[in-house]
Amino acid sequence: MKTALPVASIGAFLPLLAAFPALAVETTGVPGSPGATTTIDGKQLPAPDPKFEGVIKEGALESKPWWAPRIVPPKKAPNILLIMTDDSGFGVPSTFGGVIPTPTMDRLAQNGLRYNNIHSTALSSPTRAALITGRNHHSAGFGVISEQSTGFPGYNSIIAKDKATIGRILKENGYSTSWFGKDHNVPAFAASKVGPFDNWPIGQGFDYFYGFVGGDANQWQPNLFRNTTQIYPFHGKTPGTWNLVTAMADDAINHIAEINQIDPNKPFFVYYVPGATHAPHHPTKEWVDKIQNMHLFDDGWNNLRERIFENQKRLGVIPADTKLEPWPKDVIKNWDDCTPEEKKLFIKQVEIFAAYAAYNDHEIGRVVQAIEDMGKLDDTIIIYINGDNGTSAEGGPLGTPNEVAFFNGINKMPVAEQMKWYDVWGTEQTYNHMSAGWSWAFDTPFTWFKQNASKLGGIRQCMVVSWGDRIKDKGGLRDQFMHVIDVVPTLLDVTGIPAPELVDGIKQAPIEGTSFAYTFDAQNAKEPSRHKTQYFEMMGQWALYHEGWLLSTKVNRAPWEAFGAANPDPLNNQVLELYDLNKDFSQSQNIASNHPEKVKEMKHMFIEEAKKYQVFPMDASVAGRIVAPRPNITAGRNEFVYTRPMVGLPQGDSPMLLNSSYTITAELTVPEGGAEGMILTSGGRFAGYGFYLLKGKPVFLWNLVDLKRIRWEGSDALAPGKHTLEFDFKYDGLGAGTLAFNNMSGLGRPGTGTLKVDGKAVQTITMPHTLPMILQWDEAFDVGSDTLTGVNDADYLPPFPLTAVLNKLTIKVDRPQLSAADIKTLKEGMEKAAAGRE
Repeated sequence: MKTALPVASIGAFLPLLAAFPALAVETTGVPGSPGATTTIDGKQLPAPDPKFEGVIKEGALESKPWWAPRIVPPKKAPNILLIMTDDSGFGVPSTFGGVIPTPTMDRLAQNGLRYNNIHSTALSSPTRAALITGRNHHSAGFGVISEQSTGFPGYNSIIAKDKATIGRILKENGYSTSWFGKDHNVPAFAASKVGPFDNWPIGQGFDYFYGFVGGDANQWQPNLFRNTTQIYPFHGKTPGTWNLVTAMADDAINHIAEINQIDPNKPFFVYYVPGATHAPHHPTKEWVDKIQNMHLFDDGWNNLRERIFENQKRLGVIPADTKLEPWPKDVIKNWDDCTPEEKKLFIKQVEIFAAYAAYNDHEIGRVVQAIEDMGKLDDTIIIYINGDNGTSAEGGPLGTPNEVAFFNGINKMPVAEQMKWYDVWGTEQTYNHMSAGWSWAFDTPFTWFKQNASKLGGIRQCMVVSWGDRIKDKGGLRDQFMHVIDVVPTLLDVTGIPAPELVDGIKQAPIEGTSFAYTFDAQNAKEPSRHKTQYFEMMGQWALYHEGWLLSTKVNRAPWEAFGAANPDPLNNQVLELYDLNKDFSQSQNIASNHPEKVKEMKHMFIEEAKKYQVFPMDASVAGRIVAPRPNITAGRNEFVYTRPMVGLPQGDSPMLLNSSYTITAELTVPEGGAEGMILTSGGRFAGYGFYLLKGKPVFLWNLVDLKRIRWEGSDALAPGKHTLEFDFKYDGLGAGTLAFNNMSGLGRPGTGTLKVDGKAVQTITMPHTLPMILQWDEAFDVGSDTLTGVNDADYLPPFPLTAVLNKLTIKVDRPQLSAADIKTLKEGMEKAAAGRE
């Protein structure tokens, strides 16, 4: 406990105060003693070292030691648990009218406040960057997800050094800081073990990290890290018994308990961001059984939407006069128009999703309970945000057993094909996503989805805040307009810690959010929002909020329509809509035709906001940006040599073979008795390739999103001794260069592969299609064995180590180059397409 400094000792602290200029300071202990503590003014981080105030003589016996006081947060600064789930719309949790039980969120709401008007950016990385920096997502370099980054300040996926995170600020002010779960704010080109690590959690001010790097993760076999070291705690476990949702709760509980035992007076900041409910939806069987037994979805998505809507009105989390728009049958068909087989599959899909959401809330509850068991719940502010964007519709109208297929352009896999995975849906055999019909219902009372930044279904979240006795209005509702950039200034407000002026000598950009701590007081329940203006933009869809008005672009692309030419002028080539959200909670009444001057005024305001926050150049492309060139460690290289086994190289830092010709040459020495094992693999069960020895025979295999596998195989096992294996692939396409002309025709084209053994061709196969966009991006590039999942379970199970000696592995990539004639044709096509839009 902090104790007041004896009056007689205050004078002894005066030299120390001079070392921390203009310090509004709280101090404890005897000056210079090991137990002395102090707060800092927080203007400069790290705080400058104070002047030594002891006495130094020639001998230690005549000298007087002096220790700099330990830096602590201001008195009564609370512990902080900041929770955000993934891909979850307003109508998902029971707390806000959903049918999926979320008792942890319910409990916190009953002991705190509900918020029905907080907003995201419509996509993962951007929302998370905004949440931890207090700046708009383009300001923080995250105009899109890290895997789509481009070379512009608002889109490069780099949180600049003038935008210190809340983790860094709190750490330098004496907090213990930790991060659990998803980290989607590491640039995809800086995710390997060579770093740099300045944009990993430990480089952003977090003492401890346990989680995965990237947009999604197989919850049964994740690409998991402790700090910067990859770990495999699921190895040796029976499939279906280890799950990251539980494992990260266990790790968080252990970590918080250790911090509490070591130093009970040190407050903690825990950033808890599970991957649920982002695809793949991977709940445990226990939770699947619980949800299936509830029969929540048997009457279909139309009725589900109506039921959620009525629940929301009954709970008072939406106004009684809120309107629900008609079902969008031109986008998603009515439930009654689905076939019996479709209904069977779709119900399975949504039950798995719901089980995942309920399971996740339960595990969050264990963390909350652990804090209560420590006796620290009343001293902890808990912010629980449901979703980093609206519910995802990236499964398309039919859903999919493999989300990686969606990212490669397969967005409507036939139901009959999907039924092959019906009995294993949600297990390690699937990378599953549900039909967009359920997603529309889960965004009730709003419309559209994740990715749609101009519609509230993509950007309106719900949130609860609980804080012991500090919040008196238990169970209250707050409807002030807020955005996730408001969380950082709120936390600084309640801790009494100022935003720093300098961090590591770098002048800090202003915090762009607005504290909502004023809403904690009952007398401010109806105070107008202090956050007056907010822009939204995601992949060319945009909106502007200003004091209740919302100008937004009409949705011109469903999230699953990610391929094809993009709108070349997304600022101007749009249909603009106008809404008065003060009277129209659900954004259902477009009144643009009644207020043309307001539309013009607000578009001008949007342009000014866009200039201010690095939104330009605006880009409406989606899939094309996934394969855009980035400054990873392979950039500019066309030859890669490996002479020893190596695993865990992420996709963003490994040689990219898609849409190119390439030659892979392996020089091996086979021991007496033969050899087997993995030579080289990238990706896994849901998309990738492998080059391996199977019972001594060389095999090269392409896994095309778990729908088809194309296999080259030698006829004979390799004899003992030295051998050279080669896989040569000739790509028949123009490559990624066509993207510069708003044209995707160069991607996913045919190609011919030839497997050679000691210079002799043993098999040649032409692939009519190749993967255009990605391999399974939570899997690694591995040499000498295979981590996580394999590309063909029928052949082997990981790790499948290579028992031959790998002398040398060489990869040569020949990327297509556009000719002058190609460029002329592509330019003409781009100009013609642009003219057609005018």
